[in-house]
Amino acid sequence: MNKVTFSAPGKLMLSGSYAVVHGRPCVVTSVDQRLYVTVEKNGADRFHLEAPDLGLMAYSKTLSELGTKDVPSAVKFIEILYKHFLVDYPQEKGIIVKTKSDFSSSFGFGSSSAVTVAFAKALCKLYGVSLDNKELFKLCYGAVIEVQGVGSGFDLASAIWGGTIYYVSPAKVVEPIEIKKLPIVVGYTGVKADTPTLVRMIDQKLKRSPVKVEDIFNQVGEVSDEVLRTLGHEDWEKLGELFNQHQELMRKLGVSSNELEKLIEASLKAGAYGASLSGAGGGDCMLAVVDDHSRRFVEKAIEAAGGEVMSVSLNASGVRMEK
Repeated sequence: MNKVTFSAPGKLMLSGSYAVVHGRPCVVTSVDQRLYVTVEKNGADRFHLEAPDLGLMAYSKTLSELGTKDVPSAVKFIEILYKHFLVDYPQEKGIIVKTKSDFSSSFGFGSSSAVTVAFAKALCKLYGVSLDNKELFKLCYGAVIEVQGVGSGFDLASAIWGGTIYYVSPAKVVEPIEIKKLPIVVGYTGVKADTPTLVRMIDQKLKRSPVKVEDIFNQVGEVSDEVLRTLGHEDWEKLGELFNQHQELMRKLGVSSNELEKLIEASLKAGAYGASLSGAGGGDCMLAVVDDHSRRFVEKAIEAAGGEVMSVSLNASGVRMEK
């Protein structure tokens, strides 16, 4: 095999924001908007990347240069993953990598984790390397930690396992949640969240007020435990209540925003059972739990409040080979 294409899904966190980085559980679902990676052997000592969605064309290095010199942020996860792969599975000849995305990297759908997982899986298929999900996670997580320094890996797990999962970092627990539907409206604020800055802000709060912040993390973890049980019973009204609890805890952490609050308030007034920010906050997406009757009212309310309703299906399949 000389050429292969894999895709991995984006993700949305239902509960567990920030607390998951500190050992508490989260619940995350995959979205049907995907990121595609095609990998082809090139017979030369070159790594070549074409990623128009990331603003990169004709990026190239020798294999010995991987991870050295200036590595553009858009290519870091791919390049470092490839470097790690070659340490474990040495190759003399390089590859051509092409990426394509269903969604903008502006949305908090986890484009970096999706591209890392799809690329890793494509490499394994191309070179006949057999890794189970846990081993694939370990390969991807090592690259992410080298790039970012920290990370819970929940987004990687979502891209690998797909569906909706209950997760404890770093993949200590990955429990698939069997559900037939997930009645949630996704609203985008139009504001790209500055996740690294928000993470550093929370870290500073944790240093200044460890007892207070750890208590919030504990409560967030308890909400995730309840979300797991509630999804099993498909009790959507209860899920809405848990989203409201999660959002209140995010307010206490100081990671909500005016834009998020406008969309959340509008969705609740329009009949949503509950609503919360998803992931890092500070912008990006919010989620509203609805029933069949309230869905269209909530969608209209989000748009009237300045948000964009994202047409995505949740509980999507994990990384897969494409024809």
